[in-house]
Amino acid sequence: MTRLTTDIWVSAYIARLRQEAIPVFVTSKGNASAGAVLVKMNTLDGNAVCYQRSFDLMTGARTWVVLAEGDESAVDASIDKQRSFDPDLWVIEVEDRAGRHLLDQPGLAE
Repeated sequence: MTRLTTDIWVSAYIARLRQEAIPVFVTSKGNASAGAVLVKMNTLDGNAVCYQRSFDLMTGARTWVVLAEGDESAVDASIDKQRSFDPDLWVIEVEDRAGRHLLDQPGLAE
């Protein structure tokens, strides 16, 4: 099975969010071919959640799991820590008061 490059996945994700009129920004651009992606969900109330992709070795399933959540500054600190040891990391920030990130939608959840 052919895997999408990270830059193509990010472009498609941004397009899906924009179709729903959900503001999104690339705050850190990583390796175009194989960089990992963090998605920061900013609910614009001082809180945020950061999601990372997880791979289950037993089942082969890929899912989005919470890396950090709570006060936005604490979530930003967690993201900065990840970036300090992974320069190829992409960080996508989604801003939506309702918390819509679409990571649970078909094509993005798997």
